[in-house]
Amino acid sequence: MSASGGTRAIVAALAANLAIAVSKFVAFLFSGSSSMLAESVHSLADSGNQALLLVGGKKAERRATPQHPFGYGRERYVYAFLVSIVLFSVGGMFALYEGYEKIKHPHELEHWYWPVGVLVFAIIAESFSFRTAIKESNTLRGKRSWKEFVRHAKAPELPVVLLEDLGALVGLVLALGGVGLALLTGDGVWDGIGTLCIGILLILIALVLAAETKSLLLGESAGLDEVRKIEAAIVDGEVVTRIIHMRTLHLGPEELLVAAKIAVDHDDTAGEIAAAINAAEARIREAVPIARVIYLEPDIYSETEAAKGPDPEATPGGPVPNDEAH
Repeated sequence: MSASGGTRAIVAALAANLAIAVSKFVAFLFSGSSSMLAESVHSLADSGNQALLLVGGKKAERRATPQHPFGYGRERYVYAFLVSIVLFSVGGMFALYEGYEKIKHPHELEHWYWPVGVLVFAIIAESFSFRTAIKESNTLRGKRSWKEFVRHAKAPELPVVLLEDLGALVGLVLALGGVGLALLTGDGVWDGIGTLCIGILLILIALVLAAETKSLLLGESAGLDEVRKIEAAIVDGEVVTRIIHMRTLHLGPEELLVAAKIAVDHDDTAGEIAAAINAAEARIREAVPIARVIYLEPDIYSETEAAKGPDPEATPGGPVPNDEAH
């Protein structure tokens, strides 16, 4: 996996979650806290999720084959989507079930210092993991807001780790609140309510991750800045006079497909057109290094045809307005 995939953030989160999962489960055994059990399952699910992200990154590095001529870059999207499913089912649904059972059959917490101590330790460990994810993300985020970064990032690993760590920290606070109220009031129902809140939180995060990774799986275009760079690189003003239409598609986080129909003069020779296309491809790769698969089709520009507007059948997906496509 490339550095932009956030391998360091994934490994940091994996190490933290494994340690936290063990400590939470020990606290559950001593205290009987349902919040602790839900949180231990949550941390265990998060550990599995980080393992899935690492596996997806490794599989995405495989070379292209005749059956998969564009490579395996989208493996990272597939495994990120699996993470959202695991978070929803193993984390969220289990927490809802455990919270319901605790509210229905409450009991007093035993050895309260175990869950409280573990929760404080977990908050510290998760904070270090979250800090690493933020630091890694800032190198890619630029001036974008965090919401924009999560919505538009082409590499899924960092948004996944960010949302998981954020959910873990909020969940720990909810668990601490539930345990604290149960201790203060002597009513174990509060522990169950805290567990229900954790389940709802995990399900909401899972739904956000599923929506974002689904978009990546369906295929997203290059960002607006990259599209502008590609458009500027294609037209040389001599042989290539304009772009008739263009499509871009991410084959993976660090691999972009560019397909464009370009306008040339009817008097240009085949040799001149071929040389212009080769030069345009070189300029595109220099301007946007991740543009690795490029198809440029020469055509004669027609004012009459252009006046008719874009043809929905001209390219897969139909016409996409420039202000909405990217």
